[in-house]
Amino acid sequence: MASPKPIHVTPIGLIHTPYHDHDDIPIQGGFKPEGRGWVEVFPEYQEGLKDVEGFSHLFLIYLFHRAGDVRLVATPFLETTPHGIFAIRGPMRPNHLGLSVVRLEGVKGNRLDIAEVDMLDGTPLLDIKPYVSHFDWRENVRCGWLDKHFEDGVPPHARRKDGSRPGG
Repeated sequence: MASPKPIHVTPIGLIHTPYHDHDDIPIQGGFKPEGRGWVEVFPEYQEGLKDVEGFSHLFLIYLFHRAGDVRLVATPFLETTPHGIFAIRGPMRPNHLGLSVVRLEGVKGNRLDIAEVDMLDGTPLLDIKPYVSHFDWRENVRCGWLDKHFEDGVPPHARRKDGSRPGG
């Protein structure tokens, strides 16, 4: 079977954050709840924001616009072992698509104030979807190679540099 024809998408806005360098970005936005930014939805898409203020969190789908080369195997944060790109969240994916959950702080016109950001400033926004706890949870979830990093209940960002638990 031949590969499908390319799909073209158009950004609906830009994500603005304090992060200008990849090394400054938290590994996940939830690990840095004070990380704030804002979304500029282009005026022609503003009407689509109707009722979004009723949601506490949003999924942002965006383009890793500075991702560089595609790699099908890479070594992610927390690991020294390479994993397939579809088993990690790295930006060097075939289509350079990113997905993040952010906390919605406010809506003013075509601007969304957000927190828990983990993307570069100027990131092209492709879509917004509401986070709905009634739909977006599952029971008996396995997280593959990541599970071992959370076995003791201490998330990696809360550990000391030597890997030990705080207070222990």
